[in-house]
Amino acid sequence: MDEKTLQNTLEEHFSWLHRHPETALREFETTAYIKRILTENSVKILDSGLQTGLVAVLRGKKEKPVVALRCDIDALPIEEAADVPYRSENPGKMHACGHDFHTTAMLGAALLLKQKEADLEGTVKLLFQPAEEAEHGAEHVLKTGALDDVEEIYGLHVAAGLPAGTVAVTAGADHAAVDRFVVDVTGLGGHAAHPELVIDPILAASQLTGAFQTIVSRSLSAFDRAVISVTRVEAGSTWNVIPSSAQLEGTVRTLDKAIRQKIVRRMKEICEGIATVSGASVRFHWYPGCPATNNDAELAAFVKDTAQALGLRTQEAVPSMGGEDFSCYQEKIRGAFWMIGVGDTAPLHNPSFKADRSGLTGAAKLLSALGERALTRINSGEDR
Repeated sequence: MDEKTLQNTLEEHFSWLHRHPETALREFETTAYIKRILTENSVKILDSGLQTGLVAVLRGKKEKPVVALRCDIDALPIEEAADVPYRSENPGKMHACGHDFHTTAMLGAALLLKQKEADLEGTVKLLFQPAEEAEHGAEHVLKTGALDDVEEIYGLHVAAGLPAGTVAVTAGADHAAVDRFVVDVTGLGGHAAHPELVIDPILAASQLTGAFQTIVSRSLSAFDRAVISVTRVEAGSTWNVIPSSAQLEGTVRTLDKAIRQKIVRRMKEICEGIATVSGASVRFHWYPGCPATNNDAELAAFVKDTAQALGLRTQEAVPSMGGEDFSCYQEKIRGAFWMIGVGDTAPLHNPSFKADRSGLTGAAKLLSALGERALTRINSGEDR
């Protein structure tokens, strides 16, 4: 397949996927489409037990070693505002994070690897992961055991603002740990004209909101990277009554495990202190998500070298406080996560986000080359 034919084929797949976005664990039509394309091209699909998403496999001269390539397939609950001829046909849903681009690139990699399957120095597994945006999709995949024999894993993500087709990768953490917190404040409600007779949960909630912001500015070094955001505050129902309770919710983003632990400890201490000062009951709830990504330094360099060998532009990736459950795989499997530019567009998760499709072929070729070359490298004993 020549490059022009490949690009045209990928743009057709991309347009279909973009028009049919589905949210986490509801990607039934998307999964059926992927299965059809793979089956038509004689790519074997494993019986993984996943309800949505799938794992395909290409086996070469021998079964081992095994490497995996990962993309994600779910969309977001966003009404599309982008002016494109292939706009979403599903109201209130949109591929605003580029997962349609990822899936299309992986389909392209499947086509390219299929042409070389007999010569592969091992096995390449292609992971079309559901539910990256929510519902812990990576954890669902890991529980199936489909990746238990994988030695290395590679994943990609689009980058808005990066020139189309440019590859960015870095060693270590490039996406943050994503944690959620909820704080329940219980006071004593009463008439707003007599605050001396109540325990005001709104005042305590306000103090908590402000105090949490001091953690980054006063409890961490200026060289540490962290974000604490209170994103929801709920209390009261009318203008002249001080309510009995309030609730805060928000997120913490960190790139370092020790900083992550320190922030949790300080948030608990602040809750205890505000409870003492205000007289209210303050209950802190912490809901840990996946950790920060952790790109193996040798594999990150391998991604860069492979991209350059294909004639793709490369640069150092700038770490993001956005989360990526690819990190869940990296807790168990040596891996690297890389970014590919989709041009000057609205940011990710924005209704007007629009990916430049010109980089699809490059992304597909890089995925394919990573799978093929990683098997050769592992067999040769390099980086060990």
